[in-house]
Amino acid sequence: MPQVALTPPAVAQRHGADWGLIRPEQVDVIRHEPFDYEFKGPRHLLIASERAERDDGETLLDGLPRSSRREWNRKMTFVPAGRRFYGWQKPRSLLRSTFLYIDPRSPLLAELGFAEIDFRPRLFFFDGDVWTTVLKLKAQLEHSCRSQSVYVDALGIALAHELMRVNDGASTADAELRGGLPAWQQKKLAQYIDAHLAEEISLSSLAREVRLSPFHFARAFKQSFGMPPHRYLSSRRIERAKVLLAERTLSVTEIGLDVGFSETSSFTAAFRKLTGETPTEYRRSLA
Repeated sequence: MPQVALTPPAVAQRHGADWGLIRPEQVDVIRHEPFDYEFKGPRHLLIASERAERDDGETLLDGLPRSSRREWNRKMTFVPAGRRFYGWQKPRSLLRSTFLYIDPRSPLLAELGFAEIDFRPRLFFFDGDVWTTVLKLKAQLEHSCRSQSVYVDALGIALAHELMRVNDGASTADAELRGGLPAWQQKKLAQYIDAHLAEEISLSSLAREVRLSPFHFARAFKQSFGMPPHRYLSSRRIERAKVLLAERTLSVTEIGLDVGFSETSSFTAAFRKLTGETPTEYRRSLA
């Protein structure tokens, strides 16, 4: 899959992942030397720059005038799929950016008609909602764990809606699924989640269980359960962990794996967030 090409490549450190709908990449320039960049691909590209200053250079994006802007801290650039984005710069500060490669044809966005939208290119813009969502996605990249799938899918759908709003300059009119999920669907979902706590559960897989689109499912689930799917999933994993901790037959590491956390550190962080204690502290309190 194409990504932004940097020349010379050694000018930056890069760390990425593949979440299907979105491929995030953290890019940190580590040398004060000129470099070129270029991108053109089948995915939309959203660049969020936390730190970006240059002494010289220019940026070009098909459909827009070239820019020699010297500073764009806390600004974003949106490159629609198929457009060429390129330029060069002599950095004043070491660039720090998050690149999000967004699949316009993802099944998660099919109901929105996302692939048919004629997105306009944008250079160095700011939108508070888009920026906040990007930072949430960046945080998931930095603290990757097996239990995050539902959350990143939900963030990806939210980001798609925000980009649509920015593109047309108004809020999108999304239909609400009023009344939430019927009781039988709620029961089916609760049973499914409890039976698959040790596995990676995606938003789309939950939506398929009750034959809804991921977007409408997420809204209906929150209305029915009082919280988003990812938060409910986390709470169920922690409740299951409490039972296993009380039984004292498994170690903390084994329990973390048993409830869907690939690393003890991520299990401990999630447990403390919901209970105020680490798993070990909770087990000691039961003595």
